[in-house]
Amino acid sequence: MDLPQTPSGGTLPRTPSGGTPVARLAAAHGVSLSYEPAPGHRVQVPEETVVAVLAALGVDASTPRAVRAALEQHEWDSRRLLPPTVVLRSGGHPGPAAHAGLSGSSGPSGLPGCPALPDGTALRVVTESGETLDWGPRTALPPGVHTLLAHAPDERSAHSTLLVAPDVFPAPGTRPGATRAHGLLVQLYSLLSTRSWGMGDLADLSELAGWAGRALGADFVQLNPLHAAVPAAPGGRTDPSPYRPSSRRFPDPVHLRVEEIPEYAYLDPAQRREAGALLQRAAALREKVLRGAAHIDRDAVWELKRAALELVRTVPLSPGRRAAYCDFLAERGQALEDHATWCALAELHGPDWRSWPAGLDDPRSVRTARARDEHMERIDFHSWTAWLTDCQLAAAQHTAREAGMAIGLVHDLAVGVHPSGADAWAHQDILAQGMTLGAPPDEFNARGQDWGLPPWRPDALSREGYAPYREILAGLFRHAGALRVDHVMGHSRLWWVPEGRPPTEGTYVRYDTEAMHGVLALEAHRAGAAVIGEDLGTVEPGVREELAARRVLGTSVLWFERAYGSGAAEGGKGGAARSGTRAAEEGAGAGSGRPAPLPPERWRADCLATATTHDLPSTAARLTGSHVELRERLGMLTRSAEAERAAQRSELAEWLALFERLGMLPEGPGDEEGEIKAVYRFLAATPARMVGVWLPDAVGDRRAQNVPGTSDEYPNWRLPLADARGRPRALEQLVASPRAHELFAELRRAMGRGGPGPTTR
Repeated sequence: MDLPQTPSGGTLPRTPSGGTPVARLAAAHGVSLSYEPAPGHRVQVPEETVVAVLAALGVDASTPRAVRAALEQHEWDSRRLLPPTVVLRSGGHPGPAAHAGLSGSSGPSGLPGCPALPDGTALRVVTESGETLDWGPRTALPPGVHTLLAHAPDERSAHSTLLVAPDVFPAPGTRPGATRAHGLLVQLYSLLSTRSWGMGDLADLSELAGWAGRALGADFVQLNPLHAAVPAAPGGRTDPSPYRPSSRRFPDPVHLRVEEIPEYAYLDPAQRREAGALLQRAAALREKVLRGAAHIDRDAVWELKRAALELVRTVPLSPGRRAAYCDFLAERGQALEDHATWCALAELHGPDWRSWPAGLDDPRSVRTARARDEHMERIDFHSWTAWLTDCQLAAAQHTAREAGMAIGLVHDLAVGVHPSGADAWAHQDILAQGMTLGAPPDEFNARGQDWGLPPWRPDALSREGYAPYREILAGLFRHAGALRVDHVMGHSRLWWVPEGRPPTEGTYVRYDTEAMHGVLALEAHRAGAAVIGEDLGTVEPGVREELAARRVLGTSVLWFERAYGSGAAEGGKGGAARSGTRAAEEGAGAGSGRPAPLPPERWRADCLATATTHDLPSTAARLTGSHVELRERLGMLTRSAEAERAAQRSELAEWLALFERLGMLPEGPGDEEGEIKAVYRFLAATPARMVGVWLPDAVGDRRAQNVPGTSDEYPNWRLPLADARGRPRALEQLVASPRAHELFAELRRAMGRGGPGPTTR
């Protein structure tokens, strides 16, 4: 193996204990010195990257003297009585040891990360309910966030956050007599009704859930992230990606249906006329989208809704509504105040806090405190819109459950936040400054990926008792029956890239997996909600097994499920499985060496089985080859168009042949609707606990909602639901579509279910 190079291009000598001092320091802080983009191919990380990443973790490794001092400090820190956070499984038993240097090994007390506890140390626990317990071998602690106190015989004392998490996650709900669930996958903005304001909203979501639960027997509606977006700069456009939000702690009020706000009914006559004019403008915006004359324009929608909300704001809240709002303010506390303050300051100074006047870039500065007082009215406006959005989300989940859905809404957690947004402003001490998240280069993308999202600092999360992550999860679980976690592998490690450098010069940074999973398990347990991990792509050995052992559902996409041999996982499980989207979209494995499609009985049971995702072609596009034509038009093919088409035809033929052999294609090849039904019959034949129907598949939409690697070249995240001819379809047309009803009827039959079943709970 090559030795790590110095900035001058030489190599650092090894120390007698093995590894360079920088290497030992990096290992102590979970920073990788190399990575393996393909089996048997190991790449060394540039030492400049290691030094920069350590600096972002608050560790100076710029000189040999600084490295020695940092190693001494780490050795000193390792002798403390308690680490900042200790994580146990329910019953007080420590879980599997986390990565060395993060949680460490267990000491005499049996507590992970506490090897330095001397004999005779007294341990007490103050539970989150205020009860004090003496720690002992038979102490059983309830799940929760407690405080651990240690008193050593030498008079030293310490305290830390004690997270006690359930050993396993809640299972997804099912209808009476059923063992599996099926539902819809939808990008909410794309689902316009004839009453929406130019993009799908929460009232549309309620209508969809009520119809799907009662008429289709659906158990869930999985959504795109509804996180608050960074508003557009003057003359610019809001980033439409729901995966680069301003805040993951609060949903975006652009999803509100203004007429559903109770106070709207009490506008005075003059205000009613103003609101009517706004409704007419919204109708014109909506009709342009539904005619196919325009794409969804989030900024135009928000401009109209904000003006309408300003009118509604003048109507006083009733006593009961006022009390409910005050409860919301108290419950969400500092997080809501910070979010609303950022929103108010962004209106004044632009959406990037890094360019604000001195002092305002610090949420705890004296100048920011003065600004809170000066702009209290605008801060309250944004707090109020957050509450209204929460209310309408609650109503949508209530509607879903009343319609018989066993799960209801499945929210989506993005992997990070926009560097200029509200959470990045409020969490500057928790996020790694000067770093961005991405993915390393691999055999399908030699340049790697830069997602432009600042990563959590694992040391800061531990110091804060993982409160920032707990807060995000608690907000998302408020009105959810399940949660999808994007890039769930990030609970173990994330690829950090120093800003200004290419993704090829990044490295992996380790996280305390036991703590990250524990926080997620705890909040899921409190909500009684299941968790779905997006585990597509290359996954290091052991991660899927650990998630499966704790009953976190994985994500299995039909086209990627092949009978890989040793060294890669069957059914998307096990080692470094090549089940990611990049492999499939580049035509990986085309030719005689490609593994055969995985038969349905060999799929894993603990998964959400789908035909596609928001980053992939719809099923109709894949069946017709229109996704290849699109990538050719965008100049994204890495080989000739004919070679790409041949590979796609070959891959498709394998799957269609399998469908025919299994008797799942009675319509015969060449019948597009029949082939789509065959795809979902196949998914129903797997043991997957959840089967999701991509809503565009129900009407034959051939357009991708997002084409990775494009920005202005393609209208990502701005397309309405459309039929096979590309004509936008409103919600009312969808629910009347015989094609949609036939697809769901076939799915229910294939899953051994008859009609929709009970419609109340």
